[in-house]
Amino acid sequence: MFKDLEMAPPDPILGLTDAFNEDPNPRKINLGVGVYKDASGKTPVMNTVKKAEERILRRENTKNYLPIGGSAEFGAAVQTLLFPGGDEIVRQKRALTAQTPGGTAALRVAADFLKTAGKKNRIWVSEPTWPNHSQIFRAAGLEVSPYPYYDAANKSLDGDSMIQALGRIPEGDVLLLHGCCHNPTGADPDPDQWKEISSVAASRRLILLVDLAYQGLGQGLEEDAAGIRVLCGSPRDILIASSFSKNFGLYRERVGALTVVSDSAETAARAFSHVKATIRANYSNPPSHGGAIVATILNDPELRAEWEGEVREIRDRIRDMRLLFAKTLKARGVRQDFSFISRQNGMFSFSGLNKEQVETLRKKHALYIVGSGRINVAGMTVENMDALCTAIADVL
Repeated sequence: MFKDLEMAPPDPILGLTDAFNEDPNPRKINLGVGVYKDASGKTPVMNTVKKAEERILRRENTKNYLPIGGSAEFGAAVQTLLFPGGDEIVRQKRALTAQTPGGTAALRVAADFLKTAGKKNRIWVSEPTWPNHSQIFRAAGLEVSPYPYYDAANKSLDGDSMIQALGRIPEGDVLLLHGCCHNPTGADPDPDQWKEISSVAASRRLILLVDLAYQGLGQGLEEDAAGIRVLCGSPRDILIASSFSKNFGLYRERVGALTVVSDSAETAARAFSHVKATIRANYSNPPSHGGAIVATILNDPELRAEWEGEVREIRDRIRDMRLLFAKTLKARGVRQDFSFISRQNGMFSFSGLNKEQVETLRKKHALYIVGSGRINVAGMTVENMDALCTAIADVL
């Protein structure tokens, strides 16, 4: 069997990192993979993470399995991020949270749950979306269909086309939404557009799956969950996949969460029982360490305040790089207007570069960008900005 297999194609994003690592050019720049870099170009360990780990190692007295849904402390901590201030949803126990190995596993568990327990066959995703979304959902047996999202000409969210398209989705289908910091465009709905999305989703009786991978990296921790609170403002069935790779820097620890929200504690518990059955047939129990870090920080007022400051520093640095990028390109004589970069949120933006330009950047300048033209703004630094913008000016 194995001899008959052809080589699987490399992942378009992680495969790019492999090519970057093999490049001997000492001035190479990687703006492909979605990993935060600090001003020195390193992916740091947060101070609060180190402090939490010290506490965990001192107190840990077992390596026994966690429950299928993970620790209760972790689940409660996650809900304080989604629904701050003692939200009614939390008080009424209409939200239940499972700990998962990263946001990717949260999405896969959600997809398997929708397919097997929910008998759903189709999910609608934004055009464009994170490339792995389609792979995850198709692997779970779901048909993936696109809805319009991004206006490439104006470098902004195409809200009118999106709302019109959502209104034509068949009743009962599943709709995937990015909670904030849309990947790959960086273009998010405004408050009024979130209300429109919520209204049309209710009218079509859509099941909502929200991917919240970058909370805190856009406008703020509470602000970035505002869309979710709008969606949860009326009774409906919602799944929320959270990731703590970016806002805690826990990439290799693989810690995420899947939160089930419904109209009553009874229906939430019923749905959650099927989520746990889905997990049992997949990885059985989540790993402990990453979730323990998140719970330790969020459940300690002092650590949490310090962590919020660290997230603010990350957010501010990304914002500064957006502004510096647009300014430096203009200084390099680029006539194309890149001011849209400064109006977008999170780690990513669509640069508008085509595949040929991206390939030239890689071969001629050792600048690595995803073929779609998506750039990781968090990979920019003051030190590499001149070389980066000079290379882009050259291909433009």
